[in-house]
Amino acid sequence: MRFRPCIDIHNGKVKQIVGSSLKDEKDQARENYISEQDAAHYAAMYRRDGLTGGHVILLNAADSPYYQQTKQQAIEALEAYPQGLQIGGGIRDDNAKFYLEHGASHVIVTSYVFQGGVIRYDRLERLKETVGKSHLVLDVSCRKIEDQYHIVTDRWQTITDETITPTLLETLSGYCDEFLIHAVDVEGKCSGIEEELAAFLGEYTPIKTTYAGGVRSMEDLEKLEKLGRGFIDVTIGSALDLFGGNLSYEKIRNRYGIS
Repeated sequence: MRFRPCIDIHNGKVKQIVGSSLKDEKDQARENYISEQDAAHYAAMYRRDGLTGGHVILLNAADSPYYQQTKQQAIEALEAYPQGLQIGGGIRDDNAKFYLEHGASHVIVTSYVFQGGVIRYDRLERLKETVGKSHLVLDVSCRKIEDQYHIVTDRWQTITDETITPTLLETLSGYCDEFLIHAVDVEGKCSGIEEELAAFLGEYTPIKTTYAGGVRSMEDLEKLEKLGRGFIDVTIGSALDLFGGNLSYEKIRNRYGIS
């Protein structure tokens, strides 16, 4: 299991938020941490420390008055660490190449593909043709409703009809290089990992998958490593001391930062 670093950008600032609190209306979010450093600072740090496969996530909608600030921060991060970071947030087939040209190793796509409550395979095909399977990450973040994990989109605000199943993961793996999956119910809460989801992914994901959500301790990481069976990497936000938490970035980097 590898540690994948993150840079989450909201209203032009590097932040850690409670994922389920994010609202496009008035660009609201419950904030755990607001950094005084810009996104390029974190990108340069991750580059110095040899951490690859991290995620830059734009958390504002394209029509937000903060969007251009957020986008500029993201571009500066990519340029500070060429080929070391992936980027997500508003990615479509008509802008994906832009981010690759500015240094992203992969683009991360959610809402453009999971639209109107269902998967748009025509859009998946266009993305695959535009950037290539090896540069595409599908974000299949989810929340549990009754006994099923439903994929959520639009910055975790829209619950789709699509549920995560072994068959779906197998089908989607034909279009992308990796999956990114936030356990939305625990995202940003430092309340412990979603063990059932982690175990499911460890058993059924056919490709490399990065899990995010709820990590609060080294014990959580050990548990995730065991449940993931070598198929799951991890990203950590609010719990890291980089972002005001208690988990040592240096300790995690030293233990999980090497492929």
